[in-house]
Amino acid sequence: MLVRHSMSSHVLLWFLPVLLSAETLTLPRAQRPEWLRRDGIVMAGSWEPLLFRVRRDGAEGYTPTDRQLADYLHEHSPEMVAQLKALGVNFVMMHCYKGGGLQAERRSMEDAVRFARLCHEAGLHVGVYNFSGAFIWELFFQEKPEAKDWVALDDRQQPIPYGSGAAYRYYWNRNHPAAEAFYQGLVRFAVEDIKADLIHFDNYSVGPGCETVSIERFRRYLTQTFSASELTEAGIDAATAQPPALPAGRPRAEGGTPSTPGTPALLERVWLDFTCASLAESYHRMNRFARGLRRDVLVELNPGGVPRTIRPPVDHGRLLAGGEAYWDESARPSYRNGRLVSRIRTYKVGRALENMVFSYITTPLEAAESLAFNLDCLGAICWFEYGRIVERPGAKASMSEQLGPYVRFYRERRDLFRDTTVVADAAVLRSFPAQVFDPNSAALTARVEDALTLGRQCFQIVHDHQLGDLDRYPVLVLAGCAALSDTQLEQIRRYVDTGGRLCIVGPVATHDQWLRPRAKPGLGDLPPDRVVRVPAQGDGVEALGKACPGGPSLAVSTAPDSLGGLCCELTEQAGRRLVHLVNYRDSDPVEKVAVRVRLPAGRKATSVTLVGPGQEDRVLEYTTEEGTVTFTVPRIEVYEIAAVTWAAET
Repeated sequence: MLVRHSMSSHVLLWFLPVLLSAETLTLPRAQRPEWLRRDGIVMAGSWEPLLFRVRRDGAEGYTPTDRQLADYLHEHSPEMVAQLKALGVNFVMMHCYKGGGLQAERRSMEDAVRFARLCHEAGLHVGVYNFSGAFIWELFFQEKPEAKDWVALDDRQQPIPYGSGAAYRYYWNRNHPAAEAFYQGLVRFAVEDIKADLIHFDNYSVGPGCETVSIERFRRYLTQTFSASELTEAGIDAATAQPPALPAGRPRAEGGTPSTPGTPALLERVWLDFTCASLAESYHRMNRFARGLRRDVLVELNPGGVPRTIRPPVDHGRLLAGGEAYWDESARPSYRNGRLVSRIRTYKVGRALENMVFSYITTPLEAAESLAFNLDCLGAICWFEYGRIVERPGAKASMSEQLGPYVRFYRERRDLFRDTTVVADAAVLRSFPAQVFDPNSAALTARVEDALTLGRQCFQIVHDHQLGDLDRYPVLVLAGCAALSDTQLEQIRRYVDTGGRLCIVGPVATHDQWLRPRAKPGLGDLPPDRVVRVPAQGDGVEALGKACPGGPSLAVSTAPDSLGGLCCELTEQAGRRLVHLVNYRDSDPVEKVAVRVRLPAGRKATSVTLVGPGQEDRVLEYTTEEGTVTFTVPRIEVYEIAAVTWAAET
């Protein structure tokens, strides 16, 4: 069974993806499985095969003890499935293949087929850990010696290990043709044998290194991107170019000291762009292959959550255009000493790219944050390795009983989350060249994103390739966008010509997409009544209010000393707008929160209802004025939704 799928022709596997239409990438929500729209995802996870657990937990080999084997069998039993289902779980993320080789993992892959069948029979949907970005070379090289050529190498031509504590795992080059063919065989096994509803690809965080294949691809990238005269002028010989050494993964700014003496600045920048493009290409090809097997299989990866700035080789904007979900395993959200820690960036980027976010939900605040900002997914509420239910991988603490009301609320009140769109007054552009090539611009973008979040503004985060689809946003915020291409300038002008407004914070379009200075900054000729400009020291919050026609869609206020740590999101369904209010201050309720919601033109409010986990629906009094609805939320412990329904004005 395993050999039939894994030994498919390398030629077929390598060329099939390019024959499939680009339409097989991120599925529009209307084309996703009906169960996802109807039920969303409440996940339980245990995705490590037995042999890996044994090695991970300190053994020198891969043979389990009798106790480990017995607990593993219980984990894959009907009793385990029933226990998970009783918790409110409707989706199980389980193991398929870790990286030890098809022979070494044969039994666990067969176990995966049986366990998936049990889950499906019980009405649970199944995602599978299809493969890691690293393989267990101690086993894999014995079975497939040629895989030594697939290893990702550093600038000393040494394998890149999976951290200092896991030297038995090496990262592999995701763009190596033979490696890709092998791993596509595993995708086929997951789709056809396990019949997985979702395919998970882990560790999409290491890009091309100093392998022969990567260097050859990089040289081709140079010649395809620049003319011979441009390369000569920049001091680059494409025939001999090598990946530059870039400490901390960042290039030098214009006029700065090269990271490596004698390395042209342009070469450093092109390399960073190349690594991001390569990682995205790998993910997209895997997606196309999976969709060629079954059109509605969901595809998901783990590149980590969205950081304050883009960090190559991970560019979420490019990556997420190739799937439906991604992981954020960052720190728990909180509000301490005036500082907000949250996953809001991750959720906003995901929503703007129609991606769900998978994260560990261990506290009511984590659940509330996901309810407010996520798409069709609550998250992973427990880990059940060896049949013991704990809050997350590696934890000893049991799943919190406090999550029960949130799980029930999500399952029973899907009407509040199904088929929603985010109402956003503005789109904040994360310009890749400015983010990656110019540290000053990157810091400015992040600061404005933070200010808009803490200022409870309705905004989304968009990336370069989304500039051609801005019709839904009244305002485009260009904060820290000093580097823009000619094509981007044309797209922005077209947006303004069709009615859009700009909020510009700091310098804009002073450089091109490779951080080469322009003779004259772009966008200086736009009509002044369509542009609000803010100095680099500003945060754009007040300016956004001025730029937004008709005023903001949402305003939230209360006593100044109790407002910190309160965040919000505004979503819309047919006939109503939903105000999601999340209090990040632990054990410190927010009292008497005044909310003003702007309704679509030609609509009048008919009711305002307050709903939340473990509570009865409460009807609120409200007033209306010039297309807005104003009301007061008496108290917010952690999470509340105010549902504002409307009817057409007569």
